[in-house]
Amino acid sequence: MSTRAYIGLGSNLDQPADQLRSAFEALDLIEGTRLAAASALYTSDSLLPGQPRYTNAVAALDTHLAPLDLLDALQAIENDQGRVRKERWGPRTLDLDVLLFGEQVIDVPRLKVPHYHMQARPFVLYPLAELVPVDFQLADGRSLAQLLQDCPFVGLERL
Repeated sequence: MSTRAYIGLGSNLDQPADQLRSAFEALDLIEGTRLAAASALYTSDSLLPGQPRYTNAVAALDTHLAPLDLLDALQAIENDQGRVRKERWGPRTLDLDVLLFGEQVIDVPRLKVPHYHMQARPFVLYPLAELVPVDFQLADGRSLAQLLQDCPFVGLERL
């Protein structure tokens, strides 16, 4: 049985939109995983001053992998696309985050699901809203509708 996972994608280096398009293709090639849907691309300012604008999206995956195995596959894609981890929240060619993994709440050192701070990130919530029903509930009981209401579409540009 597969699990529906939602993955946040972000890039602000080396042709960010192209990085995300390549990542969508790579996600569909993960063993035991299928890309079920992809949101539109969005641009927004970086959370930290002085960095280039980010391009973001969300992908829906159907996967037979366990959560940490999926995380390993995502990090391999990041590395394949030139990700260098020099500084936390620094500029990057590709960032892939597990936002949601089925109905699971996960809190282990390498992975927190639902993704921490997603409730404060319009560049995550609005692309996610393209892929789920209007009454979608996160595994921790929060409603996406309420999160969207509390996190306005400010600073985003849909491409």
